[in-house]
Amino acid sequence: GILWDFRKNNISKDILQYYDIDEALIPEVVPTFSVQGKLTREAAQELGLMEGTPVAYRAGDQPNNALSLNVLNPGEIAATAGTSGVVYGVSEKITFDPKSRINTFAHVNHTPGLNRLGVLLCINGTGILNSWIRKHVLDGLNYERMNELAETIPPGSEGLLVLPFGNGAERMLENKDPGAAFVHLNFNMHTASHLIRAAHEGIVFSFAYGMEIMNQVGISPSVIRAGNANMFLSPVFRKSLSTLTNARIELYDTDGSQGAARGAGIGAGIYKNYAEAFSHLHKIGSIEPDASIRPALEEAYNQWKQSLENYIGKSIT
Repeated sequence: GILWDFRKNNISKDILQYYDIDEALIPEVVPTFSVQGKLTREAAQELGLMEGTPVAYRAGDQPNNALSLNVLNPGEIAATAGTSGVVYGVSEKITFDPKSRINTFAHVNHTPGLNRLGVLLCINGTGILNSWIRKHVLDGLNYERMNELAETIPPGSEGLLVLPFGNGAERMLENKDPGAAFVHLNFNMHTASHLIRAAHEGIVFSFAYGMEIMNQVGISPSVIRAGNANMFLSPVFRKSLSTLTNARIELYDTDGSQGAARGAGIGAGIYKNYAEAFSHLHKIGSIEPDASIRPALEEAYNQWKQSLENYIGKSIT
């Protein structure tokens, strides 16, 4: 849970009292980009670093990933698509989803005088679906070839739909665990290439579905930033995501480790400001929405949503 009271900008005494947590256990609250402490002798020996080295930055994995992509201001969006997928948007509004389908955090640059809230959507069934198909259907075919095969199939996968929810309960589905499903599979039409494309599109549809929830709390992306890795290496995935969400996707040569290093540099005073810290962040390329494939994708997405609602047993929106 979150112990922070975003309106009072302090530790929530109500939460501490509710869970019977001794306030003495809470350390001094210091800014994210500042000295959090120093390495002990034992930690320094384990890491091969000097005792007393300052730890000048702290963050959770997704706020840190957003930092690695220089996503710091309202309207900016970071995304990942590994085993699970995440869309993380920054807002200046103190807002939340009453159904807890998405989560709100203090972003790394949130301060008492400047609201910077991170709104997080998590999708458990993302790259793990692609990996499952590779291992159990395609006998270990490499991902590059899978991406090529997916491109041979038209948008919409000729009616084949995939619900990618086979990696446990999904927060955006109100903690339901429906499992994965292939829908409208036709033995006389569909091939392994169809399975690949439909899987990539199914992951895109789950992203779009979750982003509709984010839109309800004021997160409406026009640009999505991501590292050039995992599902973002799939031309079908990134073009379909860009088109269906009507957002430009920018791919960067970065990862969470670089974000943490830059964050520590900011906290230690090595960088004067954010602009200097990200002056060498390299953008690899951009993907723009493709109007020519939008009708087919939107038709497939609407069918996918109906299949999801039927599969779960009732409307969940």
